[in-house]
Amino acid sequence: MAIKTTPLTDTQIKSLKATNKDKKYFDGGGLFLLVKSTGVKFWRFKYKKPISNKETLLSFGKYPEVSLQQARKQRDEARELIKQGIDPQEHKAELERRKQDEITSTFKKVATDWFKVKSSKGLTEITLKGIWNSLELHIFPHIGNSSIFKLKAKDFIKVMEPLRASGKLETIKRLCQRINEIMFYAVNIGLIEANPVVKIKDAFESPTKGQMPTIKAQELPEFMQSLAMARIELQTRCLIEWQLLTMTRPNEAVGVKWQEIDFNNCLWIIPAEKMKMRREHTITLNKQAMALLSIMKPISGHREHIFPSLKPPFSTPMNSQTANMAIKRMGYKNKLVAHGLRALASTILNEQGFDPNVIEAALAHVDTNSVRRAYNRATYLEQRRIMLDWWGDFVEQASKGSVSLSGSRNLKLVNH
Repeated sequence: MAIKTTPLTDTQIKSLKATNKDKKYFDGGGLFLLVKSTGVKFWRFKYKKPISNKETLLSFGKYPEVSLQQARKQRDEARELIKQGIDPQEHKAELERRKQDEITSTFKKVATDWFKVKSSKGLTEITLKGIWNSLELHIFPHIGNSSIFKLKAKDFIKVMEPLRASGKLETIKRLCQRINEIMFYAVNIGLIEANPVVKIKDAFESPTKGQMPTIKAQELPEFMQSLAMARIELQTRCLIEWQLLTMTRPNEAVGVKWQEIDFNNCLWIIPAEKMKMRREHTITLNKQAMALLSIMKPISGHREHIFPSLKPPFSTPMNSQTANMAIKRMGYKNKLVAHGLRALASTILNEQGFDPNVIEAALAHVDTNSVRRAYNRATYLEQRRIMLDWWGDFVEQASKGSVSLSGSRNLKLVNH
């Protein structure tokens, strides 16, 4: 016959005195009060682990901080967990971890951990810098210190409302993508159960996709004259011309390093990790581009980057927006952006009859047809050299105040 345990009472517990050794007083259902020889009283719960069936103890705290009624409530909750196959000790530890996580897992802390993983995905240094800067500028100042457990979609929407008001919908689109990546990262590492901002972009209008602002071929001489007369740093002027002559993207142009230049063969070999499409790209350098390198050599030849930052630390490249800001100050706001120089080159070269495949190769565009792309190994290096030599001469002629779109220098060499 099982021994029946008489439940404890508050009066009894208050009257319990310490003895020369620790003593247990049982309340039933595995709950007992341990009175230490020092007089301190602890609640303990004895149970068997659901899987191993091994007997163990769980502490419920000290008496009287934890009353008899509170201890019984904890016992009943623990017994219910055991019925469900859950170890109450492990459950308690998990709750403690989650409580600590709620305190330490701020949005910025989680974003920092996510960014470390993101940085290992092969993105360019400039792209990664742009991602982090956007978060530091628009998100962290407002909710960076908020617990990721408490953040809701409305919190992020409120933060981005000023961007909507100023029409920066493209910035909002990118921020929504990055915020979602961070929140999904938190889900994947087991920090939160679900991503509460998965549809956040639907709260904003979609940006209007349009062509990069650029100028017409006939306006190139005027632009070159404006560039020559502009009150900007020599390095910035050289950067704009470098991008124009090499037909590269702004971030590729500013990121060029001296070690990437093959002076003997007049080539610029851009590593795959720095290219948008993650493929090594070789650019033939015309005499005008080589002349720019000669200008920059005394300025930055002792540094890693050909176009280093204009302010400390000089070990980093110039900001990819430097050219845009200079072009805007030259009076070309809403008329031309640095990226539009590529469109200008493409338009002129197509009008002059150069092979579109050669032009696309020079622009480092990748065929959208995956099957055709897999079989098309041609880089058209020699054809590109002829074309870019022609382009260099064309730009040089424009810098002298005139261009002739009716000319077709070197085209015969391309077509033969």
